[in-house]
Amino acid sequence: MMAGMAEVADPPAAAVRFDGPKGRWILLATVLGSGMAMLDATVVNLALPRMGEDLDAGVAGLQWILNGYLLALASLILLGGSLGDRYGRRRVFLVGVVWFAAASLLCGIAPNTELLVAARVLQGVGGALLTPGSLAIIQASFVPADRGRAIGAWSALGGIATAVGPFLGGYLVDAASWHWIFLLNLPVAAVVVLVTLAHVPETSDPSMAEGLDLSGAVLGALGLAGVTYALVEGPEAGWTSVTILGAAAVGVIGLVSFVLNEQRSPHPMLPLDMFASIQFTSANAVTFAVYGALGGALFLLGLQLQQVVGYTPLAAGAAFFPVTIIMLVLSQRAGALATRIGPRLPMTLGPIVAGLGLALMTRIDAGGTYLGEVLPAVGVFGLGLALTVAPLTTAVLAAADDRHAGIASGVNNAVARVAGLLAISVLPVAAGISGADYRDPDAFARGFDRGVTMAAVLAVFGGVLAWLTIRGGGLAAGTEAGEPQAHDAHCGIDAPPLQETTRPARGRA
Repeated sequence: MMAGMAEVADPPAAAVRFDGPKGRWILLATVLGSGMAMLDATVVNLALPRMGEDLDAGVAGLQWILNGYLLALASLILLGGSLGDRYGRRRVFLVGVVWFAAASLLCGIAPNTELLVAARVLQGVGGALLTPGSLAIIQASFVPADRGRAIGAWSALGGIATAVGPFLGGYLVDAASWHWIFLLNLPVAAVVVLVTLAHVPETSDPSMAEGLDLSGAVLGALGLAGVTYALVEGPEAGWTSVTILGAAAVGVIGLVSFVLNEQRSPHPMLPLDMFASIQFTSANAVTFAVYGALGGALFLLGLQLQQVVGYTPLAAGAAFFPVTIIMLVLSQRAGALATRIGPRLPMTLGPIVAGLGLALMTRIDAGGTYLGEVLPAVGVFGLGLALTVAPLTTAVLAAADDRHAGIASGVNNAVARVAGLLAISVLPVAAGISGADYRDPDAFARGFDRGVTMAAVLAVFGGVLAWLTIRGGGLAAGTEAGEPQAHDAHCGIDAPPLQETTRPARGRA
């Protein structure tokens, strides 16, 4: 694949105009490429009950179907951004697209849970190569005056894809089978490859330091894998079993070694000096709380709607639609508000409102109506997310040094992925959901109430933490003349935090 690509070139300045045909082709390639990864996150959640039935999987199996992907993505996404900067963003983007498509084919034909989880891990590797390159290509290709418009168009089209995804995925699961939600990626990937080869210019970062932090990537992945395995498998294997204790020990040792490696590495994947900023550390702690609550709650809600309330996959997908609409309408306004008055107030109110929406989800049960129980809960939850996401990104980027702006965005993305990974691992265990409980409506409903209540508490904790640690006062992320702020972008309900639009793009998603 690489041999047939153009040599890495580093033009003296970005030269593509938004209104030109080349600009539209670049947008098409990047929107479709990143859209594949975003849609998978939403659609797989909806398909979990059918997967569980067909593959005879328990709750742990369903957790691994999601966590296998998140584990690889969270562990490698910073490395993926660095590879793009070093070897060419178009080149690594293309490798990621092809890899993602091949892994999707393996997911689509997987005959059992074990092979599906393995294929999902491979999908995560492809996503880690693919997602950082999407915005980085736009950043490096368009003239500075047009980058804001290009990012805005990328965000809007991505938002439309996020809104359509649950309907399309639900329809495929209902009308055909869950296998098709993965096979659908193949023709999309083919279009992305053809358009990218024909129209997307190659760029790289010649100022990037020599060397890649491969040891950091391995240790981070090993640490997260060990901890995740212990949390997911512990309820059935027994918390004192040799396997679980060994996995937990490997995970802890791996994570400690990762931190030590990053302190000593001449080219760390995660520069630890960034966390000397209390604002940066606090904003990422709020990210962890909010995205942990989001990931755990969406995992449980998709199962509750289908297994307890009796929705079809299509109806369950439609139930989430108000969240996406609210995000599309209000995210930009929330970002503008954060720039004017500072992110502290919206970052406090947003998670608390989202926590209220999660608490309202405890009313969703068998016999309930959409208008009476589901819509109020998802509506309030969506309002809280809309108040939170763009201000949170503003705070993260305003707290980072200019030279670390791109990696700060990537770190915030990775924190959000790790939060979802751990929440999906921990919440079902803490709520007492295990084995085949999701097939027993009464047992799952009891666990669901406990689980979303814990998620609500986690979200409210994020709001309180923001009030205590985030500075007040207006903030504006650094921009080039004439360019919009970061809050002009949109974040879907399943996507990572919004990414800054005008600074160097290393490590972005």
